[in-house]
Amino acid sequence: METYAKILLIASPIFLILVLAEKLYGYLRFKDEFRAMDTISSLSSGYTNTLKDVLGLSITIISYKWFYEHFAFLEIKSTVWVYIIAFVAIDFSGYWVHRLSHQINFFWNKHAIHHSSEEFNLACALRQSISSFVNIFTFFLIPAAIFGVKPEVIAVVAPLQLFAQFWYHTVYIGKLGFLEKIIVTPSHHRVHHALNPEYLDKNHGQIFIIWDKLFGTFQEELPNLKPVYGITRPMSTWNPIKINFKHLWLLIQDAWRAENWKDKLTIWFKPTGWRPEGFEEKYPVAKILDPYNFNKYKTEFSLNARIWIWFQFIITLGFLTTMFYYFGKFDLSGLLIYGLFVALNIYAYTELMDKNPDFLLFEIAKNLFGMAVVLFTNFWLPIFEIVPVLKLIFLAYMIISSIVSIYFFRTKEVLSLN
Repeated sequence: METYAKILLIASPIFLILVLAEKLYGYLRFKDEFRAMDTISSLSSGYTNTLKDVLGLSITIISYKWFYEHFAFLEIKSTVWVYIIAFVAIDFSGYWVHRLSHQINFFWNKHAIHHSSEEFNLACALRQSISSFVNIFTFFLIPAAIFGVKPEVIAVVAPLQLFAQFWYHTVYIGKLGFLEKIIVTPSHHRVHHALNPEYLDKNHGQIFIIWDKLFGTFQEELPNLKPVYGITRPMSTWNPIKINFKHLWLLIQDAWRAENWKDKLTIWFKPTGWRPEGFEEKYPVAKILDPYNFNKYKTEFSLNARIWIWFQFIITLGFLTTMFYYFGKFDLSGLLIYGLFVALNIYAYTELMDKNPDFLLFEIAKNLFGMAVVLFTNFWLPIFEIVPVLKLIFLAYMIISSIVSIYFFRTKEVLSLN
């Protein structure tokens, strides 16, 4: 995990610069609106995802290494070909995992976060899941194991394949000629993120569009049908942690309410969106029926509040960067406590973005927790010994953050705006 933390240390600022550069280009070239809250929500989702991944908060039931040891009957020498085969195998696996995530109720929960933005941009690419703690799809990589692709190769290629999916989340690149027949392009992926009935649940490919054409899920972007982005059951929140579990919570509620035991058991494996008969009327959930006429989720703030939200977002990036940089200095308990502190911070300022009064509760809890860790434990001592001034910075931030948050809460400067 330390190696992955070092990769993120380099990749995170690059992604942020590219996201902001795209926003600047859109404003200068087309006068496109910069929906700051949506962008911060997307990037904050990226924070939570990298935090989960770097802490290793997931379980693989049967690992790729197990498949390799039990199924491999060839062994390809470590040449460029083994990396090509690994890349194609990972992409093939990715297509099916992606497709099943769209088609099965339970699996949609792990993917809904990625589609929850009502914009389509590079920031949206970073909306990745934290709600999947058990990996059960490794069996899709059996073809690579059969050909003797070593686990070490998969470990190198998988992050590259993931990062290669970033660039095509944009509306500013048109169709790319002959490449449209081979790889996933921005045009293909605009279709995938659209909630237009004609585009829904199409183009599941990650790098190669060939899989969609082979398995019947391809849809070209039509010149007279502009994609409308989002999901049919809008999340109506900027809080990425809530978004990650909102669909799961609905499934739990519906399973509990269902009188028929068959519905209780099968709801998890029914097509995405399925609910027991009569539940739409009895327990209605907001749904977009007309994709061409609906109001995008938004919250308005004063200049002071916007500056404060951006400050909280940037300071969280600073906390994560510090964590990644000194990753090897922490023991597991220190990393988990640091991760909890960062997660509480994200939860608090995104609750503020939603104008939920409970933001103050989470803000104060986060700051008291952080100060207790700094003052009364030695969990974060390694980095304070290396850079002593960090201790003062941490404490100063938590005190200032509490004071400013109380000010916003008491003056209603944030919560009273519509």
